Amino acid sequence: MEIDKLGRISLIFTIVLLISSICEAYRPGDIVPMSKMGQYHSSRTAWHDMIGRHCPIFAVNREVLIPIPMPVGYTGADPYKISFQVGKEKFLIPWLFVINRKSSEVPMIDVHLRYSGNDLLGVTAKVVDMPAHYVEVHPDILKQFWDSKHWPKHILVRYTWEEHSEIDVTSGLFVLFGSGLLLSVILSIYILQSSKDKISKFVRENVGESNAPGMGVEKVE
Repeated sequence: MEIDKLGRISLIFTIVLLISSICEAYRPGDIVPMSKMGQYHSSRTAWHDMIGRHCPIFAVNREVLIPIPMPVGYTGADPYKISFQVGKEKFLIPWLFVINRKSSEVPMIDVHLRYSGNDLLGVTAKVVDMPAHYVEVHPDILKQFWDSKHWPKHILVRYTWEEHSEIDVTSGLFVLFGSGLLLSVILSIYILQSSKDKISKFVRENVGESNAPGMGVEKVE
């Protein structure tokens, strides 16, 4: 009974692992979760989840406008910076200076995301000057950005995806070895259970025959 129970537990564990790996995968068009943190002087906000329309869409290039609320204690004398966490994997984008960054141009955040199949491999980002044609398309951004009384500011974020065909040999070997080991354990458990049943049947049959009437050994004088 114990062996049979272990077999069921191992099978359930395997199914759970497969389901969890499927759930973690992205599909084209899925929203990739993203959170944001800001800092001004020594005052730092907590991580805040961004709403779907401001987040990346898996394998889809696009631009979005994200709002930047007025920092606590803001005087306009010092730079304001933000950081992001991207995906279920929580890839970290280090601090990006977006306000008072010693530039006369409106900033734009250029986010580069790398993926392979259904997996997000990594994210990098940098602040660049907003191209002239973007300023022409979004003239209000320019006006509102330099207006010290207008909050929240809006920053244009450009998400660009790059597909990689990466083959991680080491990880692949670990996965194959782990899967083979798990299958071997399950197979061994079922073989042991089957052998146990056959041995029990054999013992019962032989014990039954030896106890049958007329099968005793006659004493010869």
